[in-house]
Amino acid sequence: MSHDDTVVAVTAPETEDVESGHGHRHLGIALAIIGAAQLMIVLDASVVNIALPSIQEDLGISSANLPWVINAYVVAFGGLLLLGGRAGDLLGRRRIFMVGIGLFTLASLLGGLAQSEGWLLAARALQGIGGAITAPTALSLITTTFPAGPPRNRAFAVYAAMSGMGAAIGLIVGGSLTEVSWRWTLFINIPIGIILILLAPRFLGESAPQLGRFDLLGALIGTAGLVGVVYGLTYAAQHEWVSVTTMSLLVSGVALLALFLVIESRIEHPLLPMRILADRTRAVSFLAILIIGASMFSMFYFISLFVQQVLGYEPLQAGLAFLPFSAGIVVAAQIASALASRMDPRWIAGSGAIIATIGTLGYAQLDVGATYAADLLPWIIVSSIGFGFMFVPLTLTSVSRVAREDSGVGAGVLNTMQQIGGALGLATLGTLATQAAIDKAQELAASAQRGQFDPELIGVTAQTDGSTLAFWAASAMLALSVVIVLVGLNIKHEELTADSLETQPVG
Repeated sequence: MSHDDTVVAVTAPETEDVESGHGHRHLGIALAIIGAAQLMIVLDASVVNIALPSIQEDLGISSANLPWVINAYVVAFGGLLLLGGRAGDLLGRRRIFMVGIGLFTLASLLGGLAQSEGWLLAARALQGIGGAITAPTALSLITTTFPAGPPRNRAFAVYAAMSGMGAAIGLIVGGSLTEVSWRWTLFINIPIGIILILLAPRFLGESAPQLGRFDLLGALIGTAGLVGVVYGLTYAAQHEWVSVTTMSLLVSGVALLALFLVIESRIEHPLLPMRILADRTRAVSFLAILIIGASMFSMFYFISLFVQQVLGYEPLQAGLAFLPFSAGIVVAAQIASALASRMDPRWIAGSGAIIATIGTLGYAQLDVGATYAADLLPWIIVSSIGFGFMFVPLTLTSVSRVAREDSGVGAGVLNTMQQIGGALGLATLGTLATQAAIDKAQELAASAQRGQFDPELIGVTAQTDGSTLAFWAASAMLALSVVIVLVGLNIKHEELTADSLETQPVG
């Protein structure tokens, strides 16, 4: 199979900015730039959540269309990650990183100025595109900027912490800024984006554009397939799995992705080189990252509902309730980083998966009489430590032994797995929880009619019952990740401390 490709730059610009290897003199500042960019991208997936009621009232958005304020970002982001990662490989990672930040910043300005529903949704989609370009290039800049061993492990720890704590910080920031105006949940990105664009050329080394061709047909089909799957899962979470729309989106998305893999295996310069997926360590890591995404996204969703609907917290209080999670994941990521040079990743990630499973089982014990300090906080701390121990080694193994020329697309696959995992987790566990809540509400309504239950407690009791069932399911997924990591990860820690990013021809 063959098709026309567009030739991308074939020679590296002759400047001192182009990194021929590691050794950048400002690694601390470079890491701060990359970490801030990742935090901004991850944070924006949740910061607008708390502002939704204000947005709806101000712009007159219908309840049916309101979820698209979130979905427009998620679908564009999840669907274009592979394309963003490959663009960085072929055109220069710092250059594409700056393009992504620029798009994201511009979209934030446009979104904050939005005067209509269509205007805001278009801006959110553009934000998603900017995020899809930025996220994989940020991760690949770590692999090509920081020397292997402790420096790179520490950088991955910071990256993992930003990824893990972004959603929690987003709830806090969203609650605080919405008190002023929902528009500031978008405007806040503008000064950050401008600062990052100004600092990037000075402190981030540029990678040489690689010899290769841009796989336009593969990009089109792969992106369409990912958009179909992400959109289908997002739609299922809010409607029904068995609806014609849901099934059509998922089936068409999977079919397009299958066609994409066939094309990629047969052309000379693929968007996704099959060698990225062929390595056992990376394949296991990607699967584990998918499970982490599914369980952690769902945890934030159901705990947010619980603290607001059952404990009666205000939005800002709900965000602050997750502060211990942010602290726990930062501490655990730093410990995992220190261990990564002395212990095989399977033991670090496997221990983290066991701890995260225990924490999620703790959530499954919640009831309407629970309190934050006694019944929720301990498990927030436990689960945060578990996820922190998982993120760092799995990020390292996900990009291990990837050719320097493929580091962008490798990072794109990692981000894609986490994004699809989150969408899949919310869709499946959301459906499970909703149906369980409906069944429980009907059961309690019958008891209330007989005078055996307080009618005012039906709603919160049913919601809690559905959430705890979802946590049982999430615990089972995390338990499966324990087996996957301990059995499947076969790379030694010595291999992670050696620089495995060997230069290889693209294609």
